[in-house]
Amino acid sequence: MSVVHLDSLFRAVPAAPQLAGDTVVRVQPGTTPDYDRGNSLITLLRLVEQLQLAAERESYLHDHLQYLFPYERLQLFGPQGGDADNLDPARQDNKTDFQKQNVGSFVATDTLLVRGWAAAGDWVGPFLRISYRGGPDSRLSEAANHQLGPAIKLWLRVGNAATPELLTVPYNEQSDRYEIEIWGYQGPNLSARLGPRGREALKRGELIVMPDLVPGQMSDFERGKIEDQLLTFVAPDHAMHPVRPLHIELAFANREQTAWDSLSGANYHYEFNMVLRGWDSYLSVGISPNPHGGIGFLEYRNLLSNYGRYAGTGELARMVQPWNFDAFGRKDDSTRREDFMAVDYMDLHILKPGCGIGLHRHRDNQEAFLMMEGRGYMVVGDWCRMPQRERCFEIRTLRAGHFALLKGGNLHGLMNSTDEDISLFMFGGYD
Repeated sequence: MSVVHLDSLFRAVPAAPQLAGDTVVRVQPGTTPDYDRGNSLITLLRLVEQLQLAAERESYLHDHLQYLFPYERLQLFGPQGGDADNLDPARQDNKTDFQKQNVGSFVATDTLLVRGWAAAGDWVGPFLRISYRGGPDSRLSEAANHQLGPAIKLWLRVGNAATPELLTVPYNEQSDRYEIEIWGYQGPNLSARLGPRGREALKRGELIVMPDLVPGQMSDFERGKIEDQLLTFVAPDHAMHPVRPLHIELAFANREQTAWDSLSGANYHYEFNMVLRGWDSYLSVGISPNPHGGIGFLEYRNLLSNYGRYAGTGELARMVQPWNFDAFGRKDDSTRREDFMAVDYMDLHILKPGCGIGLHRHRDNQEAFLMMEGRGYMVVGDWCRMPQRERCFEIRTLRAGHFALLKGGNLHGLMNSTDEDISLFMFGGYD
């Protein structure tokens, strides 16, 4: 259990069993945490700002970059007022207390990942970047007696495809990290299609081409190819599939392979899995003539559904645990499933430039963030380790006409980093 040293207003206490390794901070009644100092959302977005990609800026579609920042420790704020001593999240039942389970701080792990679309000439396809902390404080450095040298090794599986041998990951002096970027490029002479920065990254091995590991190209999801098909089944192994999660398994070693950071041999498991839907991320698309007995033609996109051919998919369902309230405000000792999404509120929000909805967690309810105008950084993450993946903050750009769906327990936040207002429609449940 970590110990948190804050000013006299706060007292760190052991968290509930499901938060092993984390802390919940008691907030003195009548006071409010100083969210303007050391804000966890700003801390997270600074990690985005510091990140460097291998090639020139124009080689990437920046609105489509997706980031994974794994973290190993989390600090949550406790309830306010008379509930200040209730520091077990499973028993924090005041659903109108918006202070409880706000994220105070977090500690990132050694690894971070980025995926997105890269462009070279007339090719646009996926890439995956994997970065590991340099310096003496990483787990691998400690395991190797702080003798890592100019490169480390990486074993990697992306989806169902694994590297036939360990990859060499060179040290990047500018970022003080070991970094490799894998492109799914399909074509001749990539070097001739890159600028000086990209060519240098190719030369030193930071940028490599492995289309079997990160397969696909942007044209795989063109509108004409998928009409009235379930997008889930189109190019299912695509490294930038708009609906299917991308599972990544990896382990790091020193160059001699005598020291490993591999989660004691279990390997690290990560997923890009934010539920984000909209004009280019949907279940299916088609044309409906005379819609509901009307006139003309309607083009539709099914985004999320438990209806018709989607019955039983569970996309709008949730598992209600013993510590959860169900849709009718009841708690009991059973685990049960709700096959629908309960809506307790519908709100319109305007976020001014520089405004951010802070990182926080809802214990019970699902919630949707629909961007109406503008764009912002959407953050979604697991508050605890899931059976199939490490816990991470996942960050994507939420654009107009797209929404993110949050499951109960997801950590989340949204930042307007532009110089214009953004407009949101939000619906779901508070807790």
